Amino acid sequence: MPQTVKGVISRSKGAPVELTDIVIPDPGPGEVIVDVKSCGVCHTDFHYREGGISDDYPFLLGHESAGVVSEIGDGVTNVEVGDFVILNWRAICGECRACKRGEPWYCFATHNASQKMTLPDGTELEAALGIGSFAEKTLVAAGQCTKVPESDPAVVGLLGCGMMAGIGAAINTGEVTRGKTVAVIGAGGVGCAAIAGSALAGAGTIIALDIDEKKLDWAKDLGATHTVSTKGMSEDEVVAAIQERTGGFGADVVIDAVGLPATWRQAFYGRDLAGTVVLVGVPTPEMELTVPLLDVFGRGGKLKSSWYGDCLPDRDFPMLVDLYQQGRFPLEKFVTERIGLGDVEEAFEKMGQGKVLRSVVEF
Repeated sequence: MPQTVKGVISRSKGAPVELTDIVIPDPGPGEVIVDVKSCGVCHTDFHYREGGISDDYPFLLGHESAGVVSEIGDGVTNVEVGDFVILNWRAICGECRACKRGEPWYCFATHNASQKMTLPDGTELEAALGIGSFAEKTLVAAGQCTKVPESDPAVVGLLGCGMMAGIGAAINTGEVTRGKTVAVIGAGGVGCAAIAGSALAGAGTIIALDIDEKKLDWAKDLGATHTVSTKGMSEDEVVAAIQERTGGFGADVVIDAVGLPATWRQAFYGRDLAGTVVLVGVPTPEMELTVPLLDVFGRGGKLKSSWYGDCLPDRDFPMLVDLYQQGRFPLEKFVTERIGLGDVEEAFEKMGQGKVLRSVVEF
């Protein structure tokens, strides 16, 4: 029987979010209902509210979550009722050309639940990133559930989006290994996760660059060996700052966690010859980039984008939870505050002001 629970929705562009009743249908084949235990407040949810993702209002917001499986549909074999899971927004198909060539983290046919959650009047809700977990319960595809050792949901649930994007940008996409030099432009949640991931991988020099001193303090606490306040600096000055801290050469890997043409150029010129640029910050549709093609050829190396940290949830989530539980990965430092379901709008404001790494809704 369908269940009515509380959830946070966005009805129209730019309007404050609402806490209201939503209806969760019974799980169909391949679907799962999860009792949500935590949900991080991510920039992506704010972009949904502002119309930056699509205009398919109303949206059921939230996606960075952990919870417990409470019901399963026919044919579900990867999880059972009672399993503690982290939700992911890229359930792989196993059949597309990327999956068949052994690169499932690039899966070109990821999927979500077939059914829609609704308002009580039957209005269908578009779930943020196919999850919609600013709610007491949510309906997802079984492949969006990754079973992990039971842990603090507010902490490990962050792996469901931003933290995995940053960690994976460093370790998976950027291929950071012991002794490499790394620069991370932008020290928000994703950038700090890239810094923590670089430290976990054994990088030598790790440079954090941002215009906000508070964010640079967070970065230092999470593994940055050097910090640079770029407020008021030109692109050339930013590049010089990276070179000065890497023997005059530039970093082996530069991660752009902002996603602006200017910061990408800083990453491009701030890397060493044959170095790697990783773009994990998400640009907006109108942005364009101009770089001399001869410079692209002459500097060599790799220019890469990172989708969800090029992660494979079944591989990466359990490993990172295990490292956190061992005290070898400080995931708990990303949780700035724990809030209630009715506090999401205020959390958006704090996020915009740069006051938090993550606000996390607890249920």
